[in-house]
Amino acid sequence: MSKWEETILSECISVSSGEGLSERKMKPGPYLVYGGNGFAGLHDNYLYEQEKLIIGRVGAHCGNVHITKSKSWVTDNALIVSFLNNEDDLRFWFYLLSNSNLRAHAFESAQPVITGGIISKIKVAIPSPKTQRQIATILSTADAVIEKTQAAIAKYKAIKQGMLQDLFTRGLVSEKVKGKSEKGEEEKTIWKLRPSYQDAPELYKESKLGWIPKEWEDNQLSSVVEVINGGTPSTQIKEYWNGEIPWLSVDDFNNSERFVSTAYKKITQEGLKNSSTNILMPDMVIISARGTVGVISQLKIPMAFNQSCYGLNSINTNLQNDYLYYFLIYYKQYFGFTTYGSVFGTITRNYFDTMYIPMNLNSDEQKIIVGRLGIIDKKLQTEQDFLHKQQQIKAGLMGDLLSGRKKVIYKQTITANE
Repeated sequence: MSKWEETILSECISVSSGEGLSERKMKPGPYLVYGGNGFAGLHDNYLYEQEKLIIGRVGAHCGNVHITKSKSWVTDNALIVSFLNNEDDLRFWFYLLSNSNLRAHAFESAQPVITGGIISKIKVAIPSPKTQRQIATILSTADAVIEKTQAAIAKYKAIKQGMLQDLFTRGLVSEKVKGKSEKGEEEKTIWKLRPSYQDAPELYKESKLGWIPKEWEDNQLSSVVEVINGGTPSTQIKEYWNGEIPWLSVDDFNNSERFVSTAYKKITQEGLKNSSTNILMPDMVIISARGTVGVISQLKIPMAFNQSCYGLNSINTNLQNDYLYYFLIYYKQYFGFTTYGSVFGTITRNYFDTMYIPMNLNSDEQKIIVGRLGIIDKKLQTEQDFLHKQQQIKAGLMGDLLSGRKKVIYKQTITANE
């Protein structure tokens, strides 16, 4: 760690409290207000002309670090950092303090509090201002990539939300059009959204789910879908566990992926026989029904599952499990699952008798609907995978650069090298 100086924070920074401003006293205006967890509202006045580095002072977000925008107000729920060396880089200090786990130093009382006195005694290692700027530039570049990816994910989620609404209320109609190809003029089929109910009410009929296309049916879900129960082998019998059959709980599929293929636990054939659990086959839908309600996935491989979930499998030749999966995503988004129970919410088996699914007997329409939603899901998954990778890269860079383990070298671009 050559050229890095080990010191305590009181030798580098001082902190002061912001000025109290309750939400009730905020007046509508263009200036951002910051509290212990960053942005806290808007106000018609500001305290600080320049950007400020702030630290959450009290409560659950104690120790959080943020950079304010210029012309902002900072409340007394945050501490404002001032630098004793005017050449120190604000963004480097943002990354350094964010990586210092300030929350672990907080005083625990009715609610955690971190004070200037506590902060002043924390030990750090500081490089020269030039190196600070170089490190800040590298990490800021990584943040810019992450923010751009997060924006893309938000965009695709918004697109998917709109698609679900359109596809499960308007559906698609096919149309024959003539076009040119290498073989000459030929006819092809294109699929497009039906006109909306407002534009063409004659194309729709009322249903349990509102207006749907006349060609569709609104089937009671339990009449077209088999509802399959899960269960748990006795945890007291070792022979039931550590076998070859993946056994799912909601924790195994509580993520952004559509298909689930792994499970934390596995059971034996004996465990399967001596419990009330069943095996779900690939492409069947699984939904969490207790605790975290409404997590929905499909299976890639055969799996058993616990009693906090239901398996759903189409028993109607006109209903595809892929379509069922996306319908449940749509239903959750626009209707929400009704739960029962005073201790924690539960979807009961009888609840599926109250649900209705809109479907066209034309399987081609279902396939096109599933295909379009699948395309947006693939884009979402690609962006989410990329985001996870970039977050890992940034975490590694912070660990290396903020400890001095890697030397920062300027070439044509800024890189981190041994």
